This record gives sequence, C-alpha cells and structure tokens, in this order.
Amino acid sequence: MAETSQERRTHRTPFTRVVALAGGVGGARLAQGLAQCLADKALTVVVNTADDFEWLGLTICPDLDTVLYTLAGVENRKQGWGRAHDTVHALAALGQLGGPTWFRIGDRDLATHLRRSELLWKGHPLTEVTRVLAEALGVGPRVLPMSDDELRTRVVTAEGELDFQDYFVKRACEPRVVGFRFEGAETAQASQGVLEALAEAELVVVCPSNPYVSLDPILGLPGVGERVRNRPALAVSPIIGGAAVKGPAAKMMRELGREPSAREIARHYAGTVRGLVIDTADTGDTLEIEALGLRVRAAPSLMRGPRGRAALAQVVLDFGRELAGG
Repeated sequence: MAETSQERRTHRTPFTRVVALAGGVGGARLAQGLAQCLADKALTVVVNTADDFEWLGLTICPDLDTVLYTLAGVENRKQGWGRAHDTVHALAALGQLGGPTWFRIGDRDLATHLRRSELLWKGHPLTEVTRVLAEALGVGPRVLPMSDDELRTRVVTAEGELDFQDYFVKRACEPRVVGFRFEGAETAQASQGVLEALAEAELVVVCPSNPYVSLDPILGLPGVGERVRNRPALAVSPIIGGAAVKGPAAKMMRELGREPSAREIARHYAGTVRGLVIDTADTGDTLEIEALGLRVRAAPSLMRGPRGRAALAQVVLDFGRELAGG
C-alpha cells in the first residue's frame, strides 16, 4: 500500500516533539514549513502576545492571528497579515461614523476578534480561546500563546514611549528607537502548556522573527529561557545580507547601535541556543559566529512560497538532529 503524504513527512525526520517560538510573518512562514515536514501532533508553536492590544473594546492578537491564518492556509500572502480575499466594509462604515481606522482590520479578520473577545469576556483563558480558534480554522499543529497573562511591549523612542501598535502601525516605525519596556513583565508567567512543551521538546526552533519585540518577550518569561537552554535549540536569523525580510528589525538594530547582521543575531542568542541557521548570503560571518560557541548552517532562507518554507524547515530539522546528537 502506498504511503500517505502524512506518513512520508513523519518518516523524513525522527522528531516527535518540536517547539517553535514565533512572532509574526517570519515565524508563521517557518512554522508552516515545519508543519509540512512534521506530523501535526509533533509540532507546537509558541507565539508572542506582547504586541496584543485593545481596539474598540476587542482584544487583538496580531502575531497569534498571523500564525493561525498561515497554518490554516488563509493568510493574505501579499501583505503578510490578515486574511486572504478580505473586504473592509465594516472599517469604511466605522470611518464614516468618526471611528479610528488606522488599524486596518478586514471583515473576515474582524470575525476572529469578535469570537476571541466573546470567549475572553466569558472568562476563558487565552490558551483555551486559541485552541478553539485553531480547531475552527482547521489548524493541525498545537498553537499556544506564550502566556495567559497580560504583557505589553512599549517602544521607547526619541519622541517618548509608544504602545507597540502605535509605533508599528500608526507611526509606520518612523520614530527612532532607543529601547524597549515590557509592561507586566514582573508578574506575567508562561502558561503551563508552554512550560510542559519546552520541557518535553526534542528540538526548540527560534524562528526568524524580530529578536527584540517578538522573541525576547517569550524568552524572558520565567522558566522559558532556562528550558530552551537545556534543550537542543537553534535559531534562524531574520537578517539576510544586512536587511530584514519583513518588519523593522534591521532599522531597530541600527538605531540601537548594533549592526544588522547574522553575527549580531548570533551575539543576541549566544548562550541560549546551540546553533544558528543563516542565509547563504551571510556565510562570511561563519567564523565569527562559531567563535561565539554556536554551530552554523547556511541555506537559502528567504522562504518563497510553501516549497521554500518546507525546504528551509527541512534544513532546520536536519541541523537540529545533528545538534541533538542524532
């Protein structure tokens, strides 16, 4: 009897418990690639929630939604966020009524926020709400918010402190960044599901998301960084040839006095992960990265379409198997 596609994916790698730490677009795309190479139950995606915010009384979780939509195959591939084939009739009507329209939420996307907020209002924790949404969207891998507690990124700029979405969307990342503050970091805890998944992980993958505003909030939660350090773990650089594929990571690095490069990403994660996947354009950084105690694997990392995402994911898994001694 011929093997199913699921069986072929399962036989291709021995991993049965992989945890990916992800932010928005880059993290979502690699998570989709990993989902193509692994059995559904083998993959858990832990997602940043520090850029969540309240909009017209609704709880918006941009990174969670990007990961869910991408894994469900309904993401807007052109813009990288929101749902495919969406309309903005509700937003247009809101503008006519004098409401805020700077955060462009489509009509199908709005349904997600309404359903999430309804369940939160009823007292369900975000982890459970995310499970309900993932199941409704047909997402196979387990998707976990990093915490059920509120933790919010504040961007410290030359003009003062801004809520992350005000900086990122309303101001289009224009103000010069001088630092970050994570409101609620003193009390926020990783969910039990996140801690258990990391404790049992055969491999932890730090996705190519913004290291400062997408991944530091996850790694900074009590118990998370320690568990990552104790497992075979690798990171994928979000910087290719001195630039970020998506988002303001390279701009932030320059404004913080750090060179946007794979070696700077290596410095950021040194001591937390054992290896770094870099793009073939950055192989010149290999020796400096290895001097930091990290093993290096170079591969095309732009992730063009589902095939490109799966190809990079397989490189990650093969590298992870070497790091794990398999």
